[in-house]
Amino acid sequence: MEKQPNDVPKPNKKNTITLKTAKNWAKRWRKMESNYNQYNECRAFNIPLLDLQEAIAEGAASVRAYIGVEKMMVEGEKVYIEKLMIVGVDKNGKDMISSEDGLTLDNGSGGIYDFSEPCPENCDPNSPLNGPD
Repeated sequence: MEKQPNDVPKPNKKNTITLKTAKNWAKRWRKMESNYNQYNECRAFNIPLLDLQEAIAEGAASVRAYIGVEKMMVEGEKVYIEKLMIVGVDKNGKDMISSEDGLTLDNGSGGIYDFSEPCPENCDPNSPLNGPD
């Protein structure tokens, strides 16, 4: 099954996505979440440690995760892939991203990282957290 991106420009530098993409994914999640999980099986996200270290290397005191949904075409069918978008958070609890126009990130203002892999697909089948209800 070959995935073809629909709303993500590729390749991404340092696993980052644009503010426009992040806003689209987050908006789609908020619009769909009231009934999304009754039709989809997302249980968890795998986050590579190296990529998480990259997000906090910018001097963050912590990170914040936003939930989103990427729309893709797979074998001619529209599918939705759950996303966890990570941003650095400063010591005052503010996201370390800046955007004057609300559409694009200002230069040097941090990044929005998309490196998570949803479960199912990337799961531990033996985990007690991944079992049936």
